[in-house]
Amino acid sequence: MPRLQPVIWHALPPELAAFWSERHLCVLSTLGRDGQPHAVPVGAILDPDEECAWIITRRGSQKVVNLQRDPRLSVTQVDGGRWSSLVGSGEICEDAASIARACDRYASRYRTPSPNPERVAVRITVDRILGSAQVQSA
Repeated sequence: MPRLQPVIWHALPPELAAFWSERHLCVLSTLGRDGQPHAVPVGAILDPDEECAWIITRRGSQKVVNLQRDPRLSVTQVDGGRWSSLVGSGEICEDAASIARACDRYASRYRTPSPNPERVAVRITVDRILGSAQVQSA
């Protein structure tokens, strides 16, 4: 299984960057209180300029509760035989600048999100990127 570790944001393989810009839903996996995985569909966005990835969600959601307790996560997207996973940690950001950045990046891949006063952003520090050979070739 091809792996990028460490992640060099300015040198991502073009196929990988393109795959993460196509409109695919992802699955976010966090760890529940009992250590069991909690997997939910999300929109995730790479942000090479900030050297991170973003997710937007609602304050108080189970994913936020899980990440506040244990920041470890993975985000995976699949399209036929092509797949890629981001593995790292998530930080809950409630400041206006982070939320605006995450929403702007989200809109570039999906759609402009509706206003939500309960919105928070999850800033993902990516430790490694895994993926199929189709998206990891240089």
